[in-house]
Amino acid sequence: MEFFRNPKINFVGTMKPAFSFSAIVLVISLVLMGIHGGPRLSIDFTGGSVLQVIVDPAPSVGELRSALTEKGYNGIQVTEFGSAEEFLITFPNVEEGTQTLDAAQVLLNDLRESLPNNNIELRREESVGPKIGDELRKGATSAVFGALALIVLYITFRFVFRYGIAAILALVHDVTLTLGVFSLLDLEISLSIIAAFLTIIGYSLNDTIVVFDRIRENMKLRRKESYRQVINRSINECLSRTVLTSVTTFAVSFCLYLFGGAVIHDFAFALTFGVVVGTYSSMFIASPILVWWTERKITDKKRMAMDM
Repeated sequence: MEFFRNPKINFVGTMKPAFSFSAIVLVISLVLMGIHGGPRLSIDFTGGSVLQVIVDPAPSVGELRSALTEKGYNGIQVTEFGSAEEFLITFPNVEEGTQTLDAAQVLLNDLRESLPNNNIELRREESVGPKIGDELRKGATSAVFGALALIVLYITFRFVFRYGIAAILALVHDVTLTLGVFSLLDLEISLSIIAAFLTIIGYSLNDTIVVFDRIRENMKLRRKESYRQVINRSINECLSRTVLTSVTTFAVSFCLYLFGGAVIHDFAFALTFGVVVGTYSSMFIASPILVWWTERKITDKKRMAMDM
């Protein structure tokens, strides 16, 4: 308990190792996204149809995909969904005006011909046209970048400009790492995942602003301390609050990931991972950036004074 009552962790002292670690992980995330051709977008953004079917007895994903390929279906994705008997079959690039119900029925008939010994039942069908998908993609992009722009304005108004940049860099760090993990695990980015990203942004930002508030208070109360000491003190004073909030949020999102079902599985995973990286960035990225920025300005002023 004493650790949380009076912690004395040198967060600023780990600035260079933390920056190096984050830079390496960010590069890995970008490489993974490049290898996969960018984030794998769901039909929410690309347009298409998805069918949820039950096949009993359950074939493997490879057998089901082969059965559809033999029938001439190309570009179709087949994944397990929930139980071993349930599958999601995704059709990309559905043409406008296509009768989705007819297309689903044709596929089911072909699948039953290919697997005559299996009972196949359609449980769910969803469709998004290419124009709607394009509008949703533009809307999601506008929502994310609009949120970041408003955050910069808000923090600049409440604090100063460098605080806003530090917060944005931490948020970009969090979202990029989450995208990298999604690329590594080959998970789709859907509207619900965009909602998870915005939730991660809000959670991480809230934690960062609490620390920034304490920094501003301590700058006035502890004028004799160096800037590094003020930053360290402020992060340590907020540590118990940060850990308590993070652990409780992580516990809820992790339970949602374990027991929430396949429908919200990826959403809960994004939230769980986002809580971890958001907590890390608020302590080891956002505030140390202020130290780096401030010390660099001081160094530049000294150099200018020596040149004069």
